[in-house]
Amino acid sequence: MDLLEVVLILAVGMVAGFINTIAGGGSLLSMPILIFLGLPPAVANATNRVAIFSQNIFAVAGFKSKGVSEFKYSILLGTSALAGAVIGAKIAVDIQGEIFNKILAIIMVVVVFMIITGTAKPKNINAERTSKKSQIIGFISFFFIGIYGGFIQAGVGFLIIGTLTAINGFSLVKTNSIKVLVVLIYTIAALAVFIYEGKVNWIYGIVLAVGNSAGAWFASRWSVDKGDKVVKIILGIAVSALAVKLWLF
Repeated sequence: MDLLEVVLILAVGMVAGFINTIAGGGSLLSMPILIFLGLPPAVANATNRVAIFSQNIFAVAGFKSKGVSEFKYSILLGTSALAGAVIGAKIAVDIQGEIFNKILAIIMVVVVFMIITGTAKPKNINAERTSKKSQIIGFISFFFIGIYGGFIQAGVGFLIIGTLTAINGFSLVKTNSIKVLVVLIYTIAALAVFIYEGKVNWIYGIVLAVGNSAGAWFASRWSVDKGDKVVKIILGIAVSALAVKLWLF
C-alpha cells in the first residue's frame, strides 16, 4: 500500500463514517474503493467490518459524551441482531445482484419519505413507544435486520432508522445513538465469522478504520448539537444518492 492509497482510504473512511453515523449507506462508498484497490468483493465486504466495528465504538462514545443514550433497549436489540448477523455472515459470499439493488433503492426512498413526512411517527411527536409490545416487535425485527447486516452491511442504517422510527417513535438523534450501539454489537459476531474464514485484509481494514472512526466521532457529536432538522436533510441527500447509485450502476 503506497501513500496515495493510504490518503484515499482515510478520506473515504472519514466520509463513510460520517454518513453511517448520521444516516446510512457509507459502506457503499468504502466497499467499492476496497474493490477498486484490488480486493475481491467477499474480502472487501469482510474487511469493511473492521472499520464498521471501530467506527461504532467512537460513535457510541460520541453520543454518550453528549448525554444521548438508550443503553438497555440498545442491548436488547443488539442481542437479537447479533444472532441474525451470525446467519447473515455465514452466507455472505458476494454482493447482491442488480434486481436486489433496485428493490433496495425503492425501499430506501419509502423509508426516508416516511421519516421526513412524519408518517412513521406517532401522532404525538413527543411521545415515545416503549411498551413491552413495542420492545417485542423491535426484538423480532432486529433479528432479521441482523441477518441483512451480517450479510452485507451497506444500507442497514436506513433499515434501522425506519424500524426504530416506526416502532418506537424516537427522535432521529436518539435513533442514531441506538443504531450505532446495535451495529457495534452485531458486528462483533459478523467480524468473528469473517476472521475465522480468513476473509479480512487487516492492513486495509485498519487504515479504513482510522478514517471511519474519525468521521463517526465528529458526526455523533455534531448531530446532537444540530438536532433532527439537519439530520433529516443529510438523510434525504444520502438516501437519494444511494437510490440513484443502486438503480443506475
